[in-house]
Amino acid sequence: MEPVEIIEDGVLLRPWRESDAEAVHRACQDPDIQRWTTVPRPYRPEHAHGFVTEMSRKSWAEGTGAPFAVCDPGTGELLGANGLISIGNDRTGEIGYWTAPWARGRGVMVRATRAVARWSFDTLGLRRLIWQAEVGNHASRLVALRAGFRIDGRLRLPKPAPHGGTDGWIGSLLPGEVPAVGSTGPAGPGTLAARRAAVFGRSQPVLFATTGAAELLLRPMEEQDLDAVVQTCQDPESIRWTTVPDPYERADAQGYQAHNRDAWARGDAAGFVIADSDDRYVGSLDLRISPTDALVADVGFMTAPAARGRGYLSAALVALSAWGFSTLGLARIEWKANVGNTASRRAAEKAGFLFEGTARGGVQHRGERVDVWVGALIAKDLG
Repeated sequence: MEPVEIIEDGVLLRPWRESDAEAVHRACQDPDIQRWTTVPRPYRPEHAHGFVTEMSRKSWAEGTGAPFAVCDPGTGELLGANGLISIGNDRTGEIGYWTAPWARGRGVMVRATRAVARWSFDTLGLRRLIWQAEVGNHASRLVALRAGFRIDGRLRLPKPAPHGGTDGWIGSLLPGEVPAVGSTGPAGPGTLAARRAAVFGRSQPVLFATTGAAELLLRPMEEQDLDAVVQTCQDPESIRWTTVPDPYERADAQGYQAHNRDAWARGDAAGFVIADSDDRYVGSLDLRISPTDALVADVGFMTAPAARGRGYLSAALVALSAWGFSTLGLARIEWKANVGNTASRRAAEKAGFLFEGTARGGVQHRGERVDVWVGALIAKDLG
């Protein structure tokens, strides 16, 4: 296959040159590129030289791929990499890309991805493009969405990156689905998808809450919390009103910590530890986004036995709810508790949740359907 150049929507895509090696080496020192791509670690000058010469030329010559340097058409500056990393016999191609750190925030890779997709369909006659990225790579996911890809689900990665996750997102794009040149397209700036990508693409934040004279932290769960979590989840009241495993072991706490970390990476939940002014565990609080309505979430919580009755949960619920409305763009946060769990109901109502009724047989609880109280908070309830 003969290498080609593409100029579209303010970007130049051209075959790699030996003179690009220095810029590629500099770009691939970036922590994000090393974290989310399969470039060698550490990335040395010889890796860059081999990529822009042998590897890229071989892909074009053998027709197994179409790697492009993404450049500024006016200055020639290297902005990133984009192209087909594989071309299958079934006329399916897989696209891959990275943006140089000095070129981010300008929509470069969205425009480049659309250009490569259009060329793949119109010139190569491909029938489908595939995009894959490790779960948690929200920047790559947002580019794919803006380029028209439909994110179809998750799959296990055959070669997980060191210190990375084991699951990947996968998406597909068909002819006729590439947004028009100059159009905003799906997931554009200001959309809920863009907003969530900016949140979940960063480290989980620390939130602050106040109750009386007590200052509370809402932060990710840490190793130091495990013993306190085990103690809390072995408490008879926790077992009675929640679905924690019984018996509850340290491995369960470690699994809960891993679950929270993975849920944040996926962008579908935020699990926080409530810590006192001495950074000691006093409770747990989860905010889980509905899989069927992106504007709705539900909360779950528990308090360490020694910390009950001090108003910690209500204060933490207010802080978490405010963050959910202002940062995640939620419209409604729901609370449920088994009928009779008056402590949970008091905490929710004190935080502003309005009781809405009883759902008969509303949840499965330890082998049987039980009735649950239902309440909710909407943004205007917080004033």
